Amino acid sequence: MQENRFNSLDPILIPEWRWSYFLNTTAQAFSIFKPRPYPIENKYLIRESSFGSSFNPEKVLLETWGFQTNKIRQARCACLKAGKMISVMNLVISPSNSYDLPFFGADFVTLPNGHLIALDLQPAMKNDSVHTQYVWNKLKPIHAKWQSLLPKGGNVPEEALEYFSPGFLWSRIPLGDEGDQLINKIIKPAFNEYLKLYLNILIDAREVKNERSLIILDGQRKYMHYRAKKDPARGMLTGFFGNEWTENYINYILFDLQ
Repeated sequence: MQENRFNSLDPILIPEWRWSYFLNTTAQAFSIFKPRPYPIENKYLIRESSFGSSFNPEKVLLETWGFQTNKIRQARCACLKAGKMISVMNLVISPSNSYDLPFFGADFVTLPNGHLIALDLQPAMKNDSVHTQYVWNKLKPIHAKWQSLLPKGGNVPEEALEYFSPGFLWSRIPLGDEGDQLINKIIKPAFNEYLKLYLNILIDAREVKNERSLIILDGQRKYMHYRAKKDPARGMLTGFFGNEWTENYINYILFDLQ
């Protein structure tokens, strides 16, 4: 096991992890805010396991990256590589409830049957126009520009729609050269534009009054509770690391505001 990550801001060092460009881009973009490590216990900073036959086991490595700033309560990224075919980046940036800001969410998953791409500035309160319209007016043109160039991602469950914006970028991309080209030519610049927009609205954000902050906090808690309850990675993580560790990781690290 690697022993050279001492806090959540230390670099992710998973060999041949597919999504490193996106995390490195995020880390560099937020460096202007003088981020501080988000407190994460060592047992969640790095976790190692294996799967497959006892004669030819494949390695599983999960590392967790994170930070906080004056306006960001928690930014965290679960980075997983399992064997040659499974590679996951689950990134959620959670703003302080003192600001009327969305979550930044990027869930990029490589499985044996293809890549799943989900990217959004997710609302804590979808039906609150003060919370959404300013962001959506800027986000929707970016979404329209890039979504039209990607394969469809398929239907989103009805109950999940409350937690996505009209700018939800959602695609299923094939493996191989075609998928690699789409990631390099479409997903990378799309991610950069979503991230740049988030940085801009973060810089411009001003503190809200206490009454408003409590309303935002309630919306954030509902979002986190839903994400934890419905986390699609639960089965895979349980298979790799066991039920108890997985439930603690999901509820107290990934979605810790419930």
